Amino acid sequence: MRIPLLFGAGVALATAACTPSTPPAPPPLTDLTRNSGAARAPEQMAVTFEHADLGIRVDPVRHWIEGDARLTFGVTAPLRRIVLDLDRNLPIDRVEVDGKALASATWRNPDGRLSIDLPRPLEKGARTTVRVVYHGSPHTAVHAPWDGGFVWTKAPNGMPWVATAVEGEGCDLFWPCIDHPMGRPQVVDEHITVPAPLVAVGNGVAMGMDEAEGRRTYHWRSHDVSTYGVALNIGPYRELSASYRSRFGNVVPLHYWYVDDESQAKALFAEFPAMLDYLESAVGPYPFGGEKMGVAETPFKGMEHQTINAYGNAYAKNVYGYDDLLQHELSHEWFGNQVTNANWDDMWLHEAFATYMQPLYAGSLGGSQAYFASLMQLRARIDNKHPIVSGKPRREEDVYDDTRGGPGQDIYNKGALMLHTLRGLIGDEAFFRATRELVYGTDHPVPGQFAPRYATTKDFIDIVNRVTGRDMRWFFDVYLYQAALPELKVTREGQQLHLAWQVPGKGPFPLPVEVRIGDNVVTLPMTAGQGEVALPPGATFTVDPASKLLRRDPAIEAFQAYTRKHKAPKAS
Repeated sequence: MRIPLLFGAGVALATAACTPSTPPAPPPLTDLTRNSGAARAPEQMAVTFEHADLGIRVDPVRHWIEGDARLTFGVTAPLRRIVLDLDRNLPIDRVEVDGKALASATWRNPDGRLSIDLPRPLEKGARTTVRVVYHGSPHTAVHAPWDGGFVWTKAPNGMPWVATAVEGEGCDLFWPCIDHPMGRPQVVDEHITVPAPLVAVGNGVAMGMDEAEGRRTYHWRSHDVSTYGVALNIGPYRELSASYRSRFGNVVPLHYWYVDDESQAKALFAEFPAMLDYLESAVGPYPFGGEKMGVAETPFKGMEHQTINAYGNAYAKNVYGYDDLLQHELSHEWFGNQVTNANWDDMWLHEAFATYMQPLYAGSLGGSQAYFASLMQLRARIDNKHPIVSGKPRREEDVYDDTRGGPGQDIYNKGALMLHTLRGLIGDEAFFRATRELVYGTDHPVPGQFAPRYATTKDFIDIVNRVTGRDMRWFFDVYLYQAALPELKVTREGQQLHLAWQVPGKGPFPLPVEVRIGDNVVTLPMTAGQGEVALPPGATFTVDPASKLLRRDPAIEAFQAYTRKHKAPKAS
């Protein structure tokens, strides 16, 4: 998640909580390394990534890492070389295949795509382990998580505080990987070596810690980790821990690692169970209950690192009474980590659902007023510059950057309002069933009996069609594949009220519309995109009185224009 604008207000507070050191000038990145999610090489598509065993030694003083990656692949098609993604600015010291060192002439990495010639061709069904030993100063993020890399700073007590955030640029900024949403390894072992007494927190389950010669090596193990979800968190951490008994019968370990302010840390930690319970009730079992729900305080705003979400929201509370950054990142354990977009073009599946969980959660705490107020915040931010889905493969930044034709923040705000409209159209039972099937592949998920999965926009549309028994492509064609919102034209002629949908693409749009006439509400089916209703003499009327519909609103457009015109200039 590149933090949506909804969370922008707390950035200054989060920054003030730490004392940054001056980072070195970031090395230039190639276009391939700068943009996560480029098309996979044929060799990358000819393997299954079974195991990433990562040894990473971190020197916070030199802003330096030494990496030793052992990567095991199952071969699914004849293979002559292994192809990985790794920033070329991390020099490679040694490459081995199945324990045998290779001559330097057998591997090359000119642009961040490391190609390794195998000693002999491998046939389908074979297995091989590649070892890559490397070192260097990894790319430094200047304004994480909006740009990716390492964050090198100091905690309030003056000790080193280091964290990674690499969603936009990808895992190849610090370990050799397949930098594509479908490149997630089945098992990841992290061996993170840091100067004592620092603590290193990673994904999954803590397997132990060894200390020798002034250094500590922390071992973490996780399963089916999203590529950008592999994370390092290093600092003078203190830990809060507890257990959460799920409504599904299993027990989930809860952990929060923080660097300062124990009282606020405890208050945030107290929010964990309620957030978990709501998401489990709305969607289904917490996906990684066999590992942990973990959060690490970080010197940047936040990121959905699998089982170890980054948190740097300065313990802010919103008007609805909860920490929206914490809740949003936790939602990504379902939407992003359990179900992962098969291509970045489908990233709304991560962000729209995770964003919609916030009005839903606000409503569970504060009722309808909180739900609709939260939705209105999102509605005011919709841009409608480009379609949410292009229908073609995209890199991550191609989606986030509207100057490249991407939908930008609309994958959050417009996507969430689209889901609100869909829910009103098909009803709660169908909506939440379709959501569960998207996330788990089944309507009856049982803890321990499902695994992370990939999905596309088409997959979700097919699920909605099957669950509702209706062809809903007309709905998604407008809201996802067109930039402009549908417009509802309302005209009054004498005692008759006429309504007509105008949609981009001029296709069918039979979205029903409610009209309140006096004290009565009537529903117009809008079968051919049009409808009419009689108005008694002197009657007043309100179109869409329950605010179910995402549609063009000239009042909001006027507000947005006013805001742009009067926006305060940035300080130099």
